[in-house]
Amino acid sequence: MAKANSRAQRIEAQMQRTLAELLTRSVKDPRVGSVTITAVTLAQDMGSARVFFMPFGERHSAAEVGAGLASAAGFLRGELARRLALRHAPKLEFELDTVLERARSLTELIDTAVRDDRSRATDADHDE
Repeated sequence: MAKANSRAQRIEAQMQRTLAELLTRSVKDPRVGSVTITAVTLAQDMGSARVFFMPFGERHSAAEVGAGLASAAGFLRGELARRLALRHAPKLEFELDTVLERARSLTELIDTAVRDDRSRATDADHDE
């Protein structure tokens, strides 16, 4: 089982690198010009892969970038099969990566709590 898992991890890493290269050099759709592939996860049967992306820049919304990626999925799948020498390339499912946004909101919540605690501590010191 560990061997299959390490193989899947290698393929995921190769897919991530190859997709990043393909998106910058081969895909002509302007909606996907400024996008980062943050992770790829293969299904256990390797029949599908979830590709997490994050748009950067303000030219296109996340929905537009997702639509551009979805329209290029067939081309990308074929190129992945060819470049990685895969007999059966997985179906690509693109999903917006929200990890950084969630981390940013958690950081803001923590900062607010720390400020409130300091404010209360300062008020308590003045009351004594």
